Amino acid sequence: MASKASSGGFVETVKTVVYALLIAGVFRTLFFQPFWIPSGSMKDTLLIGDFLFVNKMAYGYSYASCPSVRIPSIGIDIDAEDICGIFDGDNERFLGSEPERGDIVVFRHPVNGSDFIKRLIGLPGDRVQVRDGRIFINDEPVGLEPDGTFEEIARPQGPQGVRPRCANGPVGEGGTCIKEKFVETLPNGVSHSVLNITSQGSDNTPVYTVPEGHYFFMGDNRDNSADSRVPSVAGGVGFVPFENLVGRADRVIFSSAGRSMLYFWTWRGDRFFEALD
Repeated sequence: MASKASSGGFVETVKTVVYALLIAGVFRTLFFQPFWIPSGSMKDTLLIGDFLFVNKMAYGYSYASCPSVRIPSIGIDIDAEDICGIFDGDNERFLGSEPERGDIVVFRHPVNGSDFIKRLIGLPGDRVQVRDGRIFINDEPVGLEPDGTFEEIARPQGPQGVRPRCANGPVGEGGTCIKEKFVETLPNGVSHSVLNITSQGSDNTPVYTVPEGHYFFMGDNRDNSADSRVPSVAGGVGFVPFENLVGRADRVIFSSAGRSMLYFWTWRGDRFFEALD
C-alpha cells in the first residue's frame, strides 16, 4: 500500500509540474513576456540589466507571439517558428492593432530571429532620413533640444561585461563616461531622451521609404545601436514586418547593474516599476 501511495504521489507531482508549465507557457504566449536588457542601445531610457515584461496584447498576435526557448548550456534551442511557424508568412496578426510612433517595441529580427528592443520612428509610407544626427520624417525635422549630459561609470556592465562608449573617451576604468543628451519630440508629440557620442556615418543616411506593413526602428543611444538604418542582411535591422512585433514595453520592473541579479548591492532601487517614456 505504501508503494502505491508513493507512486500515486509522484504521478500527482509530475502532473502538477506539467500543468504549471502549461499555464506559464500560455501566460507568456498570450499576455506578457519577460525581457532583460542586454546592451546599451536604448540608454538612457533603458539600461543594461533592466528587467521588464513585454505587453503582448498591445498589437495582437502572430507567430512571433510564441516564445523561443534557448538554453545553450544544455543544448535547448527552440525557436518561435518551430512552435508557431504555421502562422508565419502573411504579415498579419490576430486581433491586431497598429503600434504608435514612439512606442518602445520588442520584435524579432527579420533574418536571425533574435529579440530586439528599439523605439518606433517610422510608420508605413513614411520617408525617414537622418541628417547631422537629426531625424527628418517626411522631409520635416523632428524636435531636438539639448538636455545636458548622461554620465555613468566606465566599467564592464551586465552579465556580458559590456563597456560603455564615451563622448569624452578614452576613459580609464572607474572614470566618468559622458554622453551628450537631448530631448527628441516626434510628430505625434511623444518626447523622449536620446544620446550622442560622436559624429559617425549613421548620423547621415539616405532617405528610407518604409514599405506597407513594415516599420522603422532606432535605438535611443543613437551612436551605439544596430537598427533600421542598416539593412538586416548587413548586420542591422532594416524594415521590420508587422508580424515580427512581439509587444510593447511600458515599465521597468526590476534593475541590476551587476553581472547577476543575485548581487543585491548592485540593484538600482530607483528604477523599480519605473514607467517608460
